[in-house]
Amino acid sequence: MSFFTEIFQLLVEQINEYYQQHLDRRAGPSRRLPNITLPDMMTFVALDLQMEHELKHTLHDYWSRLRQLHNPFYGKTMTQDRFFNTMHFLHFADNSRRPDEGEECDQPWKLRTVFDKLNEAYAKFYNPSEHLVVDEVIVKFKGRVIFKQYIPKKTFWHQNLQTVR
Repeated sequence: MSFFTEIFQLLVEQINEYYQQHLDRRAGPSRRLPNITLPDMMTFVALDLQMEHELKHTLHDYWSRLRQLHNPFYGKTMTQDRFFNTMHFLHFADNSRRPDEGEECDQPWKLRTVFDKLNEAYAKFYNPSEHLVVDEVIVKFKGRVIFKQYIPKKTFWHQNLQTVR
């Protein structure tokens, strides 16, 4: 559980830093909201996961007072303004460390710190045995992705058989 806390702590730092940068860019006085804390971040993620179990039409509906939509759980757990503020300023990396446009850059540079922390944690907590199996399934796909692999001798019928197994 400690590696999740590290990631949540990283998110807390980046959200608060991004919010401060936002306030610095604004001209004139503005109402400063309190910084996001580690418990706030954990609550935000928990609410986000809970929302997957109770699908509503819009995010605002989770805090609705209409009798047919009302669920007091969301309002008692976190205010709507606090949830939307956290969601709006959700950030994974410092924008000031953005690679220059001329440089060849890592495409997911904004998520690189999270990936690095996860890889560190996985290496520390997971030691696979020598009896490890990796299964592969090939499915037909005609969309565009960077990692698409073209296998000309693989027929569609053969692909369907392999996915059924």
